[in-house]
Amino acid sequence: MAKTQPPSAAGEPLLPTASPPPYLDARAGADADAYVLLVPAVRLRRLRRGCRYRCLGPLLALLVLLCLAGFLLWPADPDVSVARLRLAHVSVSARPSVSVTISAALKVRIRNPDLFALDYSHLDVAIGYRGAHLGRVTSGGGRVRARAVSYIDADLSLDGIRVVEDAIYLLEDLARGSVPFDTVAEVEGHVHFFFLSIPVKGRISCVVHINPHNQTIVHQDCYPE
Repeated sequence: MAKTQPPSAAGEPLLPTASPPPYLDARAGADADAYVLLVPAVRLRRLRRGCRYRCLGPLLALLVLLCLAGFLLWPADPDVSVARLRLAHVSVSARPSVSVTISAALKVRIRNPDLFALDYSHLDVAIGYRGAHLGRVTSGGGRVRARAVSYIDADLSLDGIRVVEDAIYLLEDLARGSVPFDTVAEVEGHVHFFFLSIPVKGRISCVVHINPHNQTIVHQDCYPE
């Protein structure tokens, strides 16, 4: 007669349980969990980098556009030139010393190249002959519209200017019909660039050759400063 095994008192299974496979042990499980958590972290970093690059692109483009607009709109200095120098009267006196009396009418041209109006405080023109200073005329302030040209008239009167060293050259120039005068024209003002008031200054040196007979400019050589 066959014998039967009594059931286990602790309720253990009759068949022995097999040991877990090696790829499910504790170490392998920990590595698997770490690998599963690592994949979303890498993707998150890639998304952050992509967003950073996409955000920096428009910002850099906006910065370049702002710099370009500021470069194009930034005020430039006005252009100054002598449009006309008419000798109303020229006389040379030999007693008691060699001197010259000159009355001249000036017309100065101011061109504003900016997109904003120019408010100039004064216009200053100095007159010389062969390096010797003769006199100076100053005009009041005014306004030149944006990208416009304005003409300013000024009268110059020089009485009894001594030109002992250059008397011979002056007589020769009067006889030849071309008298070279050194002129330095300078204008100072401000240009209102949005909420900024930017100082500007225009200065030019010219050698103006005047025909004393018909009071016209023969030619002039100008050198911006």
